[in-house]
Amino acid sequence: MECRNATLADFDTAFAWIQQLWSYRTYDRAQTEAVYRRVLANPDSFFFLLEDQGVCRGMCHGDYFDTFWMQGPTCYVSSLFVDPAFRGQGYGAALLRHAEQLAQARDCRALILDSGLPRVAAHQFYEHIGFEKSCYGFEKPL
Repeated sequence: MECRNATLADFDTAFAWIQQLWSYRTYDRAQTEAVYRRVLANPDSFFFLLEDQGVCRGMCHGDYFDTFWMQGPTCYVSSLFVDPAFRGQGYGAALLRHAEQLAQARDCRALILDSGLPRVAAHQFYEHIGFEKSCYGFEKPL
């Protein structure tokens, strides 16, 4: 099992998973690819894939930024996905361990994420691996 940085060549895999992650949305391929390219080029972002036996099993994307709440650098995991055929086999935990290692290397004070209210099983998983419920998330489309 190995995490590696995503490349432009990985976009097709990433796009298919992004569409599954938020299946209630419709994604324009060109717009998504433009975001993907910006993420890969941004030194304050990360996007990596987890491979096992040469096959991609999942992905993780996030950003580093300063917060007053944590009084310093914080790592926000905005996308976490494990191929449904391989869930429950430790890949999600491995992805988050790698994100945590990246955050520690940048002296982040916390690793944070949010999860949709209906995703009860995901919430149980996050709590099981050490995350605590800390807030409700809100959004306002612009």
